[in-house]
Amino acid sequence: MTVTTHATAATQHYIDIEERYGAHNYHPLPVVLKKGLGVFLWDVDGKKYYDFLSGYSAVNQGHCHPKIVAALIEQAQLLTLTSRAFHNNLLGEYEKYITAYFGYDKVLPMNTGVEAGETAVKLARRWGYTVKGIEANKAKIIFAEGNFWGRTLAAISSSTDPSSYTNFGPFVPGFENVPYNDLVALEKVFQDKNVAAFMFEPIQGEAGVVVPDEGYITGIRKLCNEYNVLMIADEIQTGLCRTGKLLACDAEEIRPDILVLGKALSGGTLPISAVLCDNAIMMTIKPGEHGSTYGGNPLACKVAIAALQVLKDEKMAENAAIMGQLFRDELQKLQSPVIKIIRGRGLLNAIVIEHSNKDAAWDLCVEMMNNGLLAKPTHGDKIRFAPALNITAAQILDAVKIIKKSLKLLE
Repeated sequence: MTVTTHATAATQHYIDIEERYGAHNYHPLPVVLKKGLGVFLWDVDGKKYYDFLSGYSAVNQGHCHPKIVAALIEQAQLLTLTSRAFHNNLLGEYEKYITAYFGYDKVLPMNTGVEAGETAVKLARRWGYTVKGIEANKAKIIFAEGNFWGRTLAAISSSTDPSSYTNFGPFVPGFENVPYNDLVALEKVFQDKNVAAFMFEPIQGEAGVVVPDEGYITGIRKLCNEYNVLMIADEIQTGLCRTGKLLACDAEEIRPDILVLGKALSGGTLPISAVLCDNAIMMTIKPGEHGSTYGGNPLACKVAIAALQVLKDEKMAENAAIMGQLFRDELQKLQSPVIKIIRGRGLLNAIVIEHSNKDAAWDLCVEMMNNGLLAKPTHGDKIRFAPALNITAAQILDAVKIIKKSLKLLE
């Protein structure tokens, strides 16, 4: 089995520049992108592709959504940054909008998803000491095995993936792991009075779209209530309509104590993240104890309002639910011998490849690229499929044809 790619001079030129001057901390597919619109991307040679990665779900609303771009341009010509040393006329408006949107008392605006995750951990620790009464410096945060929320020192301190943590120690203390989708193990660790919070993904995205058993999220909520532990939902990838609901936790009608958002909060235009919770948790942090130069900047506030409004106005959660079911059904019809598992919810889906070649998933992604669809493997044998949430049924069927054609390489 051989996958051939014929990089043009223009493509190779840009790849060579990155290779020479950039850190080698990513292994991209050999494509150089120049333009995006809706569910499509174009490379430097003008070739068109379906984007089935969507910036790891940062582009839920589709590339360059006109309403989001219009808000970005309008605000960029007025005021982009003041820092939180001063008030600005959009921060309060955004805070009022997003807290009403998700039903929380307060929001703490940040920039990247991993910053929001760290903010949630800090809030949980502070609450643990000042409200729960945990002895100083003894608070524990519990994470699920297979978690991924970034690559800062704190994030890798909770990781069970050797590629994330090897040779980067020493690690942040006070973090422990339990198996994902295991309520018995979770209750056992909750019996430690020093546990302040459990931070988890309702569906584990980077791990390969691992969907837990029905009732898992409800079980977490019950255990957190019983043991006075904060429930932190990392909805950075699963939230904002990706799984067919506004939040993945909504599938079981569960409200976390701390909600962590990012990615599609800007529709893929700039880094915006947010941590939402009620006063009893948020107000434990006082002025000067946490912040960010860019967090809550007016440009981000304007863009985030537009991005959230687009999700609602265009009923993207509903479309994600319908199109996701169609996509999984069509993949099932292929009955490919190399697709071991098809799983997902809404438009967050993945396949697990079974093949004698350990690079089969990578090779398949290269072949799909050659045929006009972009996706990327994760953890070796898994491929995520996560197109923009405004994709149509005709586009889903066309994309599945590309996948079918590409699978012939392995079959």
